[in-house]
Amino acid sequence: MTQTTQAQQRGILLSTAALRQVLSLRDKQGKDLCLRVGVRQGGCSGMSYLMDFADVNDIRPDDQVFDYDGFKIVCDRKSMLYLYGLMLDYSDAMIGGGFQFTNPNASQTCGCGKSFGV
Repeated sequence: MTQTTQAQQRGILLSTAALRQVLSLRDKQGKDLCLRVGVRQGGCSGMSYLMDFADVNDIRPDDQVFDYDGFKIVCDRKSMLYLYGLMLDYSDAMIGGGFQFTNPNASQTCGCGKSFGV
């Protein structure tokens, strides 16, 4: 499978900077973990993003799994309806740094960038 084909099959995209940061954080945990991404009701725009490490053994059969050279990003199917095409980026800038979500499904985004509306 070519890298272009692989990228087209990923419903959640990671920039190189985000992948590097996530792998660095995972390595500090000392375990083989995947990144679980999802949404929940709440936040200033109606829905907020969830992102946390999870044990790879906790991946459910109905989860969407995206592989980045052996590192897995996992998302439940309901959240995937709101997150398909999401680009996760990372910046180490002093002001406004951290993980940034660019969601093509969001009709509005709050100022902090951690919640959205559809």
